[in-house]
Amino acid sequence: MKIADNASIDDNTHGGGEIPPCTGLTPDALPEVQEPFLAENSQTGVSTRNALPGSIIKTIKCKPKNVPHWYALRVTYGREKKAYDYLVGKNVEAYYPTVKTVKEVDGKRKTVEESRLPNIFFARGTEEEIKSFVYDNVNLPHLRFYYRHIHEGSQLIKEPLIVPDYQIEGLKIICDSESEEVICSVHRIEKFTSGEMVRVKDGKFKGVMGRVARYQGQQRVGIIIEGVGTIITAYVPSAFLLHI
Repeated sequence: MKIADNASIDDNTHGGGEIPPCTGLTPDALPEVQEPFLAENSQTGVSTRNALPGSIIKTIKCKPKNVPHWYALRVTYGREKKAYDYLVGKNVEAYYPTVKTVKEVDGKRKTVEESRLPNIFFARGTEEEIKSFVYDNVNLPHLRFYYRHIHEGSQLIKEPLIVPDYQIEGLKIICDSESEEVICSVHRIEKFTSGEMVRVKDGKFKGVMGRVARYQGQQRVGIIIEGVGTIITAYVPSAFLLHI
């Protein structure tokens, strides 16, 4: 498993459990969402509260705030495990993608658990439920939403980033495979932005939905989570792919 550095990510359909529409090479964004938005920087801890939207001019449909969704959360200073444990202790459904690696500590080789996406984890609930933790500056002072920024006319609006259910499920499948060829990058990997939308129907990555592209000499399927990163399978043969 490889971990790369931080960068911005392209837009995707953003709602719980939605199947991304796709026709050939058409991106799987909603029709009104065509370009990437700025998101909070997971490595530097810089908040999008002060981030500039650049030339992005968008409109987006409002999602009901009383419907549970997966939200991307960032925690500064590498405290994602502590924040994750706190939310789970409060009976919140959460996902913290990790990997076990062997490191030398005080001259001894030791197996340690590390985050696959540094400073990032995911929690499911209504926006108000997750806000109650994000705004808890006593117990979780370093927890923040990832935000998307949009323009409605001359007004700049920000909203918490929602991650589709199918992307979280695919992320879990890829991470659980424990394949050394899996890549978790906090960059948007351009090859996967225009790849055809597929579902893996067989093999260790069965159930993953994403975009197929040839990367590092192999055919792979990548999931682009807006503002968070690109998670890429190891090699997947064409016979295992169903175009959707």
